Amino acid sequence: MIFVGFSAVDFTWLLLSLIFLLAFSLHVFLFHSSAKFTQSRSFQLFQDLIRYGKTKNSQRPAYVRVFDVPKRWFSHFYMVSVVWNGLLITLSLRTSLLGSDLPLWLSNTLGFLTDSSAAAWKGVPLSTALAQMLLWVHSARRLQECAQVSVFSGSVIHAAQYAFGLGYYVLLGLTVLCVGGPHLQEGTPASLTQLQWCHAAGILLFLWGSLHQHRCLRLLAHLRTGASGEVQTLEHKVPCGDWFELVSCPHYFAELVIYVSLAIVTGGRVLTWWLVVLYVLFNQALAAQLCHEFYRRKFEHYPKQRKAFIPFLF
Repeated sequence: MIFVGFSAVDFTWLLLSLIFLLAFSLHVFLFHSSAKFTQSRSFQLFQDLIRYGKTKNSQRPAYVRVFDVPKRWFSHFYMVSVVWNGLLITLSLRTSLLGSDLPLWLSNTLGFLTDSSAAAWKGVPLSTALAQMLLWVHSARRLQECAQVSVFSGSVIHAAQYAFGLGYYVLLGLTVLCVGGPHLQEGTPASLTQLQWCHAAGILLFLWGSLHQHRCLRLLAHLRTGASGEVQTLEHKVPCGDWFELVSCPHYFAELVIYVSLAIVTGGRVLTWWLVVLYVLFNQALAAQLCHEFYRRKFEHYPKQRKAFIPFLF
């Protein structure tokens, strides 16, 4: 069977990937549906679940607006990630530097997710430790950007999206440890002697993607601020500069680059993390397509050469 050898964490990420692929496919198909169907309650509910921020219809029915929460609560996702993944890093360092075992609750959770014995989790290899630290750095940067760079309007997200986002980074931190599972079972703690070319390549790609994502987020913020940094408008404008010359949502493309960089850091040979990358691909593709449609609909002279998500392709 095709799923032989899949662990619980593999099934989880594959399922999430398929859900967002289905949502993307349905949106593209329904986008060209009859006007009568687009007024139906089922269509409105579907659109409300996949859209957030500027792509949400401001004239939505009251029965869907009851689930709205502010988009600025995005920062809560990164708060959770910084705290949770900081805890996991601390526990990993204790295991590697002091030779102590992982807490029973954590080894049991990892054992369940990977279909392995909880007693097998003895050490944390360098690849896992590096991926943990890069994920924490990414979350800390995004938290700082939400607090000090991004200019949020009164836009909203669905309560289900908010709840999903909170749980996402908890699962993501556990997944990083799961990716190191085969090494953990050998009881091999992190050591500089484990340094390989993939670690350097992955870190360089991570820095490249992070730099461009930060630049693009600053460009978006500058559309609403003056030279002094004071907010002057909350209106949407056509972003330009950096990767915006190629795609409508370069910060989403940069997110994909960052997750690919983590796959390289972990050695690039573990299916689990590539399933995470697949999820990020479909998730960000859907969000980018919705934003791309918004820009093209709102601005008559929006650059025709721009793709939605991946330069020159999509």
